[in-house]
Amino acid sequence: MKQGYLILETGEVFEGVLSGEISVETGGEVVFNTSMSGYQEIITDPSYAGQIIVFTYPLIGNYGVSVEDDESAALHLRGIVTGELSPDRHHHRATGSVQGRMDENGLPYLTGVDTRRLVRIIRKKGTVRGIISERKDAAVQAGEDGAMYDRVTTKKVITYGNRGPHVVLLDFGYKKSILDYLLEQRCKVTVVPYHHSIQNIRSLNPDGVVISNGPGNPEHAADQLEKIRELTDTYPTLGICLGHQLIAMAYGAKTTKLLFGHRGGNHPVKDLKTGKAYITSQNHGYVVQEETIDNDLFEVSFRNLNDGSVEGLQHRQKPVQSIQFHPEGHPGPLDTVFIFEQFVGRLKERQLSEHQ
Repeated sequence: MKQGYLILETGEVFEGVLSGEISVETGGEVVFNTSMSGYQEIITDPSYAGQIIVFTYPLIGNYGVSVEDDESAALHLRGIVTGELSPDRHHHRATGSVQGRMDENGLPYLTGVDTRRLVRIIRKKGTVRGIISERKDAAVQAGEDGAMYDRVTTKKVITYGNRGPHVVLLDFGYKKSILDYLLEQRCKVTVVPYHHSIQNIRSLNPDGVVISNGPGNPEHAADQLEKIRELTDTYPTLGICLGHQLIAMAYGAKTTKLLFGHRGGNHPVKDLKTGKAYITSQNHGYVVQEETIDNDLFEVSFRNLNDGSVEGLQHRQKPVQSIQFHPEGHPGPLDTVFIFEQFVGRLKERQLSEHQ
């Protein structure tokens, strides 16, 4: 362990203890997550590709990590910053530690940082870029990372078998728990790369399509919008997080960047049809601009109770739904798992109607 620093592009410097033998300076967008548990699911979530994660909860790592709880096979984040990182594994399922997982992947972790002060700065100035370094005067690279979908998408088509409805999962960086919940609903699921052609998807003869979460600016996926529009014109479709934004964009809506994003396991949303409020898991830096939504085609189905932003859309004629939050939780509450049940229910109804 040695002295290290997180330097923000706005000039602030945070001192801490830098991990292991890391000697390469690591930069990226600095974001914070307010979750009190689920740190393993967070660091393995592909949506954090290119980002440095600040944990606001003061103690991270105390129950270790387990391979079963990974959301992806690889780590795509740039590093983590926290107040304290425990080396303990106080859980019967633990097979390793956060430190070990980060070291295995050559990723830095900076501890002993005043995360309260750091998060207050991000909330005031907005999400900023930063660099983890041994040098206090390290320069932060300005600008924005480009598209990272090629880094996080599956490299081959993989089918997970059941005898239920066949779902194609369009992978922009999907979380494994999305796949797990579809399998729990007895679906047959085929995971395909985000750039899989419409012809190849049609040849799989799916009953429905799920468009996954993923990292970065949705504008980087603009070349996929025509395909997404065609998919939603043809199949019952569910979009999650980035998938929600892309469905909206495919129908002409615009997105905008939030000041500091929604990342945590306690974000309240309201179902505008039932009036019920749910606590949700979220991880995104962009939202759909409500004034750009075509109200003749879509109605807003969920709204964020903290800032009023759009959290869900429902097509008025077609079985197409999109949600900004993560119904699978992991980490976070499972209040909205019913969305998977509703989606699969629509697929089963479609199957029955086709066989009558």
